[in-house]
Amino acid sequence: MAFQCKMQTMQVVDTEYSADAVEWCPVEGWHDILACGTYQLKKPDCKPGKSPEESDRPHVRLGRLYLYHFEEQIFVPLTEIQRLEMAAVLDMKWCHVPIAELPVLSIANAKGGVELFRLTGTEKSCRLEPLCVATLGEEGLALSLDWSTGREQCGRPLRLVCSDSKGRLSLLAVGASATSVDVLEQWKAHDFEAWIAAFDYWNTHVVYSGGDDCKLRGWDTRIDPKAPIFTRERHSMGVCSIQSHPLRENLLATGSYDEHVLLWDTRNMREPLADTPVQGGVWRLKWHPTQEHLLLAACMHDGFKILNCPGSSESKEKCTVLSSYVLHNSLAYGADWSRLPPRDSFSPSAEMPEEGHANREAERVDLAVPHFKIIYESPTATFDVFVDEEDETLTSAAQEESSFDPRGPCPAGEEPDTKAREETPSAEFQREASLLATCSFYDNVLHLWKWEASWAIPSA
Repeated sequence: MAFQCKMQTMQVVDTEYSADAVEWCPVEGWHDILACGTYQLKKPDCKPGKSPEESDRPHVRLGRLYLYHFEEQIFVPLTEIQRLEMAAVLDMKWCHVPIAELPVLSIANAKGGVELFRLTGTEKSCRLEPLCVATLGEEGLALSLDWSTGREQCGRPLRLVCSDSKGRLSLLAVGASATSVDVLEQWKAHDFEAWIAAFDYWNTHVVYSGGDDCKLRGWDTRIDPKAPIFTRERHSMGVCSIQSHPLRENLLATGSYDEHVLLWDTRNMREPLADTPVQGGVWRLKWHPTQEHLLLAACMHDGFKILNCPGSSESKEKCTVLSSYVLHNSLAYGADWSRLPPRDSFSPSAEMPEEGHANREAERVDLAVPHFKIIYESPTATFDVFVDEEDETLTSAAQEESSFDPRGPCPAGEEPDTKAREETPSAEFQREASLLATCSFYDNVLHLWKWEASWAIPSA
C-alpha cells in the first residue's frame, strides 16, 4: 500500500531540565491535558573550605513535572498550568480510567518510589494533588511502570507493575480511591537493570519485563513470580520497551538498544512475528489508541518513528516505517499519541497570518532530498516546520488521476469534459491525522506536532 505522510511542528517548549517522559491524559473529558516529566543530575555544591570528602558527594537527581493544557490555535497551543519540583522522573503513566471519578497519574522516581497524583479542577485551571507514595527500595531507582487498565476497562483489582535499577519487579495494589498503594509482591527478574515492565492488557495476571541482560520475560502473578513462564533472548542488547496492544489480543511489541522493534504473538513466544530495524535504540513504544496498525517508537539517537503494522497477530507481513520525526537534537525518550485529532489538514503556510507574508515567503528555506522535504518559515513565536514524506507510487497515482481524461488530449482551444471525468472510476484516498507530543533529553525540549497520512484505496 502506498502512503503519503506529512508532519508539522506546532510548538517547541523549553523544559529547562532534561525531558524524558510525556503522557497525554487518556480519561474522557481530559484529553487536552499533557504531562511532561524531567530528570536532571545536579553536581553537589563545593564551597571553599570544604573537605575533599564533602566535595565528592554524589550527584543529586532533580526532577520537575510540567502540566499543560492544549487548545488548537496558532503559535502557542500548549499553555503551562502547573509545575511541581520533585525527585527525578524516570517514567509516568496516567490510569486509563478515572479513579473516584478523577484522573490519576503515577510516577516512577529516582528515590525508588511510586507516587500517585490526582487531577482536580477544570481543564484550563486544573491541578495535580499528591495522594500517596509506595517505596520499592531506597537503594534503587524506579525505572518504569504500567497500569493494568490498558484496554480502558477499570476492573478490579486495580494494579500497577514497576521495574527498578536493581533488576526487580514490584506488583502494587491501588486502593479504591487511589489514596493508598501497597507492594503486593517483589522479586528479582533480571541480572542487571530491569528497564521496562508492562501488563498483558488482555490477561492482567500476566506481566512482561525486559532488562539490560538482553532478556524478555513473562510472569504469571497467580503463581510463584520468582519463576518466569518464558524467557527469550531474541534481542541482542538490553530490552527497554514493551507494550501490549490494547486493541488486538495476543499482540506484543518490544524494543531494544539493538535498534529493532519486534512483534510477538503471546500464544507462541518462540519467534517474533516481525522484526523491524529502526536505526536507533528503542526506548519507548506506544500503540495508537484508536488506529490499531500504527505504532510510535522513540528511537534515542534517530528521532521518533511511526510504524505501520498491518494484518492480524497471525500475519507474517513486515512492519514498515511510515515517517521519521528527526527535528529533536538529542536522545529521543518520551513520546505519546493524543486522543484529540487535529481539527484540520494543514499546509506550511495556511496557518500563517497575512501580515508580512511576502517577507516570510522570501525567508523560506527548502531543504530537499528524495521523498523528504523540510520547510522552515520564520520568524514565528516558536517556529513552523513542515515535513513531507512521499511514496512515489502514491504521488504518481495521484498525478495520473488528476490528469487522466478518457477522451485523450483536448483539441486546442477546447475545455476538458469534467462531467465525463467525474463519471470515470478512480482511486479514492483515505486520510488519518494525529496529534503527538515528544521530548528529548540533553536539549531539554518538548515538541508538539501533527502527523497526517493518506493512502490510495482502489475502487471496485
